[in-house]
Amino acid sequence: MLVLTRKLGESIAIDDHIKIRVVQIKGKQVRLGIEAPKDTKIHREEVYVAIQEQNVQSADVSADKSRSVAKLLKP
Repeated sequence: MLVLTRKLGESIAIDDHIKIRVVQIKGKQVRLGIEAPKDTKIHREEVYVAIQEQNVQSADVSADKSRSVAKLLKP
């Protein structure tokens, strides 16, 4: 893991397309601004984990439903 120190108003560039800027520091919280292409998906980690868990659950449900439908379609 790369660990960088930035002050208020300073930024970090990732590749040519993503810039992360420190926009506010308030107590123990840091507010970041992220400039990235619109097709770049950006989530807080807890939201990303929840999305991944939902995707796994959806895949499991879909597989079960597919088997049920396949059984119904067999002559």
